[in-house]
Amino acid sequence: MKRIIVVEDDPSIAELLQDYLEVNGFGVTICGNGIDGLKAINENDYNLIILDVMLPGLDGFEILKSIRDEKNVPVLIVSAKKEELDKIRGLRLGADDYITKPFSPGELVARVNSHIAKYERFKTKFGNGNNSSSSILSIRGLEIHKDSRRVFVNNKEVNMTQKEFELLLFLAQNPDRVYGRDELFDKIWGFDSLGDAATVTVHVARIREKIESTPSDPQYIETVWGAGYRMKR
Repeated sequence: MKRIIVVEDDPSIAELLQDYLEVNGFGVTICGNGIDGLKAINENDYNLIILDVMLPGLDGFEILKSIRDEKNVPVLIVSAKKEELDKIRGLRLGADDYITKPFSPGELVARVNSHIAKYERFKTKFGNGNNSSSSILSIRGLEIHKDSRRVFVNNKEVNMTQKEFELLLFLAQNPDRVYGRDELFDKIWGFDSLGDAATVTVHVARIREKIESTPSDPQYIETVWGAGYRMKR
């Protein structure tokens, strides 16, 4: 049984989500404040995390920032904050999706299923390597280990979220080709994901912060103005 934790301080919303998720075969843990939520996430393994932003104790952004480099599972933010800056902040901190209230519980369950399925497919595709040279992509000091899902820059490991790794790997596997933001969104997030091309921009910025010595002058992922992004071989 897939396990999900819902960190939500509104009991009516938490119970509604629990009912919908359990009907769809998930095991659900509910935490009503940020401190208990962070403790549960750190002490247990979940297949997906649902975080409210405005929580007592610790807010959802603080929890996300604390766990993102350690917990490589999908994270969905559910928030009443509709401002674009809040959405961008959540994505920059490593969220895989950002859903604003009010929302349809059925839609949220559909997104949960989609993110877990994509994560499982990705693990199956790249999680059974044998550490051979063919499972490692090398580009001028950047090493992407497909089997172990690890990234190294000049022999120093950098941590990547699921979507950051998928996006970096896709571009590295297709160097010198320019991909538009809409095309990258469709390939990495899929047609069934709700979002927009700005998500790609945020994730490229996060990747650059981790792999580039000077993110404002990138040596790996190049911006082709008016067209998209290209991995320089």
